[in-house]
Amino acid sequence: MNLDSQPGHIDQIKQTNAGVVYRLIDHYGPISRIELSKRAQLAPASITKIVREMLDAHLVQETEFQEPGSRGRPAIGLILDTVAWHYLAVRIQPGFITLTLRDLSSRTLQEDRLPLAASAAMPLLTRLQELVDAFFIRHQHLLERLTAIAITLPGLINAASGVVHRMPGYDVQEMPLGETLSARSGLPVFVQHDISAWTLAESLFGASRGAQDVIQIVIDETVGAGVISGGQLLHKSGRALVEIGHTQIDPYGQQCYCGNHGCLETVASTGSLLQLAAQRLPAQPESRLHQQALTLESLCQAALQGDRLAHDVIAGVGHHIGRMLAMMVNIFNPQQILIGSPLNLAADVLFPAVSSTIRQQALPAYSEAIQLAPAAFNDPGTLGAAALIKDAMYSGHLLVKLLQG
Repeated sequence: MNLDSQPGHIDQIKQTNAGVVYRLIDHYGPISRIELSKRAQLAPASITKIVREMLDAHLVQETEFQEPGSRGRPAIGLILDTVAWHYLAVRIQPGFITLTLRDLSSRTLQEDRLPLAASAAMPLLTRLQELVDAFFIRHQHLLERLTAIAITLPGLINAASGVVHRMPGYDVQEMPLGETLSARSGLPVFVQHDISAWTLAESLFGASRGAQDVIQIVIDETVGAGVISGGQLLHKSGRALVEIGHTQIDPYGQQCYCGNHGCLETVASTGSLLQLAAQRLPAQPESRLHQQALTLESLCQAALQGDRLAHDVIAGVGHHIGRMLAMMVNIFNPQQILIGSPLNLAADVLFPAVSSTIRQQALPAYSEAIQLAPAAFNDPGTLGAAALIKDAMYSGHLLVKLLQG
């Protein structure tokens, strides 16, 4: 959430340059000022000024290191100073909230997972404020310099304003989450959809690290996607989630909760998958699924063991997802596609179905070299919120606030 007006042109350049320097120190530290100047493509005087401000703020520190190929005296390099800078990372899911105290290296210092009932006497916003307050009180002996709060959650969200327009499982309408928590805590607050934040986490910490153009699709109780374009989360300052789940693929299909008919989510979500398997099971007396409870785990295991019913329903999801991804490939021309799903347990069934459909329906020049891979984090927890903070430091947005004290 951007609480201030957009910086002027000169201020924006300073913010961007500071973010670039911070990111390079994070990636390559210990790194000398000379090497930093070369990699950042900034004048040595500019590097000296930016580094001095970061040293004074205790955001970086100097250390001796031996440069490659050098046998002389150790050089003076720069590394990040992250230990005493803390932030709160929060993930809200239907029925639960996870609150994690982390430092600027993203290291977990304390984590609490608590129930969050769908309905209660108090509004959800009030309950969230009290849960955050109680977390800080409970763990005040651990707190150092608090820098920010980052929150990820499902729903219709405007990241720029921090407003949650709608949220599944809770009676939420136009909830000013970012503004309210910022006013109460005095800290910058970042709010983002959990799938978009997960996509960013994979880009910064996980399976797509270093890739410039990535599509990540999540197949779970809901279906959604995040896009990294040019190394940046697409529309990260607005509604970053790519709502593929509510794209119509069958105008005569089942009605979706969004009001439309035949949405992708009605045929590709894990709930619809289990429903389809249960409907087909009586006509498949030889299926090993008769011998056990029908769960995602048992369905995946049966598919890997050659069960025809299990194989067909998972492959069917793969074909539906592949058709949607083929259109996205033609639009975004990604280097890599990540899939985050409990169905990755049967990746040997799911992935070939997705891949073959993409290659059949997308432009060959775009689809030939695409790498299809599982997401690194089966359950990202609050790592998505940690990615929002890391990204805000790299962009300079949060970094400048810390430099200004």
